[in-house]
Amino acid sequence: MNRAIFVALSAAVGFAATDLRAQDRADIVISRVGTRPLRVGPAENFTGTVHAETLFDTTAMTRAYGASVSFAAGARTAWHSHPRGQTLIVTSGVGRVQRFGKPVQEIRTGDVVWIPPGVKNWHGASPNQTMTHIAVQEYLDGRVVEWYEHVTDVEYASASSGAAQGTAREQEILNLSKTKWRWMSERKVDSLAALFHDEAVFVHMGGTMSRTQELDVIRGGMIQYRTAEIQEASVRFIGSTAILLNRIRLTAVVGGNEVINPFVVTEVYVQQNGTWKLGSLSFTRLLTPP
Repeated sequence: MNRAIFVALSAAVGFAATDLRAQDRADIVISRVGTRPLRVGPAENFTGTVHAETLFDTTAMTRAYGASVSFAAGARTAWHSHPRGQTLIVTSGVGRVQRFGKPVQEIRTGDVVWIPPGVKNWHGASPNQTMTHIAVQEYLDGRVVEWYEHVTDVEYASASSGAAQGTAREQEILNLSKTKWRWMSERKVDSLAALFHDEAVFVHMGGTMSRTQELDVIRGGMIQYRTAEIQEASVRFIGSTAILLNRIRLTAVVGGNEVINPFVVTEVYVQQNGTWKLGSLSFTRLLTPP
């Protein structure tokens, strides 16, 4: 393999690769989180803000390269192809992938995408949400990627609107959730009472509360919700039920003390007489720093 070419190209999507030659040693090698540098996606190959982190490199015995690539909302690759194909493993968020001449497809956390060798394609985040995937591909004759023209804003908007045929309801739920956070911050109990289902359940770190108890807590200021910084959100539908997963940074006042915590918040909405009602709100605190 031509190492000059290897260093010049990114195996994942055009980034300079990190030298992980330690992988050639005859021993177990652990690459610790936080020790691998992030690189910014070059403007000639990407639109929007993109960062990549090399996870593993080729070795004397292997030809595969892997990287974790994070796309800001609306960011995407240019059209490109891989001589030996590419596997994408979506680790967070909602994104898009499209084969040239074919309809765009939506990809979500947990999805695994196989792009065949030589297939012209692009992939990236959805317009309103970030997306991170692991990209794995192999070298062929010193080459790992062929870059073509950029995906224009018109192409991206058209592709996104096509993918969004089934996402109008998603946006409705996302907007409703944001409004709910605002009402909780402003302590608009009457508006929340109309939103909460009569049988709604609220799960906090301290236990479970009913609709009436949750409203009393908000009304009395025992928990004062200040801001909910939404870092990631996705919606799934099961019939007339919508499940919204939020990763947020929540600032609140509890017992007179301001606290800031990272949470995964699960919201369950059910349709009642054509109107969405909040049936469940559950907070799971993350162990990562806020």
